Parts: sequence; structure tokens; C-alpha cells
Amino acid sequence: MPALQAVLRARRERRAACGADVSCRARALLWGPQEAEVLRDALAAARGLPTPDDGIAAQADREIAGINGIVYTYALGAVPKTPIDGPGIVSPQVHQARLQAADWMTDQPRDGLVQPLDASIDYAIALLDVSDRTDAIGHEPIEGGANSAAFARARGLDWRRYRYGAMIVTGVGPEVDGEPLSPFGKYHVRLAAQRFQRGDIAFILLTGGRAHPRATPFTEADEMRKALIERYGVPADAIISEPYARHTTTNLRNASRMLARIGLPATAETLIVCNPQQSAYIESATFRARNDAELGFQPGTILRRISPTELVFRPAHQSERIDPRDPLDP
Repeated sequence: MPALQAVLRARRERRAACGADVSCRARALLWGPQEAEVLRDALAAARGLPTPDDGIAAQADREIAGINGIVYTYALGAVPKTPIDGPGIVSPQVHQARLQAADWMTDQPRDGLVQPLDASIDYAIALLDVSDRTDAIGHEPIEGGANSAAFARARGLDWRRYRYGAMIVTGVGPEVDGEPLSPFGKYHVRLAAQRFQRGDIAFILLTGGRAHPRATPFTEADEMRKALIERYGVPADAIISEPYARHTTTNLRNASRMLARIGLPATAETLIVCNPQQSAYIESATFRARNDAELGFQPGTILRRISPTELVFRPAHQSERIDPRDPLDP
């Protein structure tokens, strides 16, 4: 479209006019409201693009907000919404080196990227890379590795044999450096192991990423999985690990995504199992409002409470949306 081509050309010229000033070159890659509107209209008019459940325009807005958010946070010093996110505290020299490296990397794009469309996409990816925030790809392919046995079992599973398709066990990250599993995490593991013994649940789905404390080497789902297998003898093919969620909102969104990928029937019920405080929070109006504000939807429906630590939950298909506004867990 001529209007889009004009916008892209102006963006290239704006960046080139900055010369060697890497901060200026970063600001030049931000998307302004009018530029975003042109891109949104062009994508809406295009044919053959995947259509999210809420439309191409809405996904375009998320993509643009994601790029702008990365540039603001990792290049221009904006404070992230959550302290555990972001580039960390570094010296001005290190920050300048990151900007220069990201700028150079942008001009040396990898095969398969969409660099010919606009440099901002590759620049955002490069900023995450030079800041060592590649959290969102650390366990790919998600169907392999620790999850390969569970995905293989799911392919031939008769879901009708089970009262609940899965038990979703949320993470509670440690706040102590070097601590693989928090005290609450250990409690969640024991709750899960004991509840699973009844035999009416097909899978245990563990959800929790590499979040607490900042830059921890431990992934909550990995550590809970290890404890379930080594301490409680739960079979590996009964455990699904979701290793990316960084907040309670995305615990449930990502769990719902994983269950869709593994073939859980849309009408199936699941259990959310966690400590009484977190369980009450998940059931609260406060949490529903947080989902609306941060995700834009509810990741599922709470159907009923069974006990202080158990909620019956039905995942929502909206959870399959990809949301670049949270680049560490899109």
C-alpha cells in the first residue's frame, strides 16, 4: 500500500538522520500513533494473514505496543511495570555498549526475519538478546524435552476416563538467591502429589518461569517437576511443564494454552491447586480486574470451589492469543 510504504520510508530516513547517535536511532524506531494507524489499516486490508480471535487490528496494536515497550524499557531507560523484569541495573558504559551492539545487529539481520518490513522488529529482538532476556525461548520446542513423554501419552489418551483433564499447579517463586524452590513451592508440590494419587486427573500441569529473584537460573516448573518425580514418584509422562509464566495471570493463561496444545477437550474441567492465600486471590474480583487490565480477557472460568486449596477451572480459548506486550512471556 502506498501509505504504508511512505511511512516505512520516512522511518528509515528518520533513523538514518541520527547518524551514529544510538539513543537517537533507538527513539527513531518507536511507532507513533499515526504510523501505527497506517500499519493497522494495511494489515486489516491484507489477505492470507492469520486472524486472531479478536481481529488483525487488535493483534497489530499488541505487536506495536510490544515493540515500543521493549525500546522504551531496554534502550531508553523506562522503568518496567514489574521490578523483576527489564534489563537490570548496569553502568552507563554497559548500557551504551548494548545499544551499539543492538543497532549493529539490526543492520545484520538473520535469515527468516521480517527486517525488510521495518527495522524495529529486529531491533527489539536484538535489545532482548544483548540484555540476556531471552526468557521466552529458553525451553523451545515446548513439546519436546521434559514434555515429550506427556505429549506422546496425550495423543492416544481417552480423556473420558478422567474426572479432570489436568491439575494446574501454580508457581510461587523464591525470593532468596540460590534457592531452587520456595517454601510455598514445596507445599504446592506436596499438595499436587497427594491429590494426584486419587487417579481421577490425567495430567499435572506445572506453571512457573525463571522469574524470582531477578536473573535466577532456576525455572519454577522445572524444579517442581524434579521434586514430583524424585521425591514423590510421579511418572514423567503425567507431568506437563509450562516454564514461562512470570505472574499469576500468566500462570493461568499459559496453562490454558498448554492444555489446548495437548488436546484437552474444550468442555473438560481442570483443577487449580495452590496454597489457600493464592487460591482465594485467584477467585477474587481483584484478580479478575487484573486479568482484564493486563491480559484484556479472563484466561478461564472458575466454576466452583472444592476446598481451600482447590478450584475447578475451565480454560478459555482467548488464552491462545500471543501478546508481545510482555516480551519475556508473550
